[in-house]
Amino acid sequence: MAVPKRRTTRSKRNMRRANHDKVVAPNLIPCPNCGEVMVPHRVCPACGHYKGRAVTKAAVASGNTES
Repeated sequence: MAVPKRRTTRSKRNMRRANHDKVVAPNLIPCPNCGEVMVPHRVCPACGHYKGRAVTKAAVASGNTES
């Protein structure tokens, strides 16, 4: 049966565990249609285009009210 030859230090143990909780910033690219930043391989939230096609309607300006 495998038994450790030396005790693992607190530093080495914590460095090994640190990679599980690492937070990575999302990769953002400019939209080829409108130039707004967007996550790759997703529909642009500003203009609603994906791969050169209009997939959804464009976002409505927040100043409009329906009353």
